[in-house]
Amino acid sequence: MKMDVKELIQPKQKVDVLEKEEKKIVLYNDDVNTFDHVIDMLVATCDHTPVQAEQCSIIVHYKGKCSVKTGDYDDLKPRCSALLEAGLTAEIV
Repeated sequence: MKMDVKELIQPKQKVDVLEKEEKKIVLYNDDVNTFDHVIDMLVATCDHTPVQAEQCSIIVHYKGKCSVKTGDYDDLKPRCSALLEAGLTAEIV
């Protein structure tokens, strides 16, 4: 039995790709925490370098907030919780 070329080639099927929406932790300024405490917490919880953490703390101080970590929600939730437990003001958006 001879097969036609058209029978060998399957039609393209539409495939829906589920993309995870990237979230971010936003850290807010407060009048309670010191720069050193904020820097230490960003290094410990968000895997920042000391320089990166210092830059974020300065942005938070002057702009009122700064996105300090991006990723999927499951990765960010424990990090944000650790920041909150340390007395910082942060949320996942």
